[in-house]
Amino acid sequence: MSATAERLPAGSDRALAPGTRVRLLPETWRGEGGRALFGGSPTRMLFLTPAACAVLGEGEFAVEDRRSERLARMLLDRGFAEIAAARARWTAADVTVVVPVKDRPVALARLLDALGVGGGLRVIVVDDGSADLAATIEVTRRPGVSLLCHDTSRGPAAARNTGLRAVTTDLVAFADSDVVPVPGWLEPLLAQLEDPAVGVTAPRIAGLQGHDRGGVVARYEAVRSSLDLGPLAAVVRPGAKVPYVPSACLLGRVAAFGDGFDERMHVGEDVDLVWRTVGCGWLVRYVPDAVVAHDHRVDARRWFLRKAFYGTSAAPLAMRHGDAVAPVVLGPMTLAVALAVVAQRRWSTGLAVAVVGAVTARTALSLEQSTRPWAVAARLAPYGLVASLQQSSAAMTRHWWPAMVPLALASRRARRAWLTAAVLEGLVDWRRSRSDLDPLTHVVLRRLDDLAYGAGLWWGALRHATTAPLRPARGRSFLALRRGPGRRGGEGGRRWPGTWRRGTGTHRP
Repeated sequence: MSATAERLPAGSDRALAPGTRVRLLPETWRGEGGRALFGGSPTRMLFLTPAACAVLGEGEFAVEDRRSERLARMLLDRGFAEIAAARARWTAADVTVVVPVKDRPVALARLLDALGVGGGLRVIVVDDGSADLAATIEVTRRPGVSLLCHDTSRGPAAARNTGLRAVTTDLVAFADSDVVPVPGWLEPLLAQLEDPAVGVTAPRIAGLQGHDRGGVVARYEAVRSSLDLGPLAAVVRPGAKVPYVPSACLLGRVAAFGDGFDERMHVGEDVDLVWRTVGCGWLVRYVPDAVVAHDHRVDARRWFLRKAFYGTSAAPLAMRHGDAVAPVVLGPMTLAVALAVVAQRRWSTGLAVAVVGAVTARTALSLEQSTRPWAVAARLAPYGLVASLQQSSAAMTRHWWPAMVPLALASRRARRAWLTAAVLEGLVDWRRSRSDLDPLTHVVLRRLDDLAYGAGLWWGALRHATTAPLRPARGRSFLALRRGPGRRGGEGGRRWPGTWRRGTGTHRP
């Protein structure tokens, strides 16, 4: 099946309704008297005109005229802001939930109970060739639930598409049978769809209550699940801080989903759908205020194999979407830092220092609207170094570890760099994730996680006879500027002490 998405209507169809309130995301920072914004997706710097600053106020404003609508549209499109409140056009009556299922009657019953079928919410269950169809039929004997059946299993993508074709409402939600929506999950997602440019929204996928008190794998998954994309809202784009959202639970416009999932893909079909939707001009928003719990795999063997299965998706995704799947983006700073880490020579360290200095100077010269460009660039440089080190460490320990094995056996410097990256990256991840595991256990599980994913990635590349998911992408430095109206730019970084203040809310590094 060839899956396509309907392109977002242009022009006035993107206009926000009068009275819509827009607020800066908590991680958006303001500086230089409030006229500079730093954040967005991908990260950049914006300089606002005095008139725009007046409209923005303390970080939340209502759409009242053409000027405020244009500012709101820019901030929403670039990932600096989200809808705070709007005229409630969408309700549960506008939503149909599609649930693909195969041989999970108990989990399906739990999901339907959590959805609270009724109150206008409709559900279409698609049985994908269950061995015990009678059990599925029995569970779905309740008001508001329809059942469609595949005679043989065709995969979750096909099951979702079968349900999508039967939807008659304007909005559709996809929910896997192993999720449990938390009360109040729907309203935050519907609120973001009040923006006519938003095609798809996704909640945060957390672990089911009690898993964080189970075995070591369960406790690791509670803080490091591939499905949990963190506490910060974002616009979803390839290469951004939230580059994808999983299909465990999605809500969006039927028009934005188009023909649905690519049924030829049995893994990564959700990432492919999201990226195609973005490519058609729709915004996809990650909304962590909406929470759906997921029954994580916590058996060690099944967990490891699942991580490897996820890795096999990289090859077909890279063949469809190119550099969006690249393991590392090689800008000048990243390349210099990686060379210094692996070579461990005086000349390589000197080269890295020189490149960092040159990139910092270029950044300062590009910040023409800043009142303190050199101070800003100097304070941003350390975060560029950290990002470059993180990319290099991830490439060595996750994506390219099979290539690092012979290199480490042949070179003492490469072996030292690899082991150091494996330990330090694991410790940083332990601290950042606030894991309740001891550091050693967390680091070991983190490395097993990467080992499984990397093995799946290389197996997928071999099976598809492609090096696409292994090749780095060429890109600008972490500090390189992205130009736009009014010479806007600047990528990466966090709070700059003495210069910046919060927009709204609480920031978690």
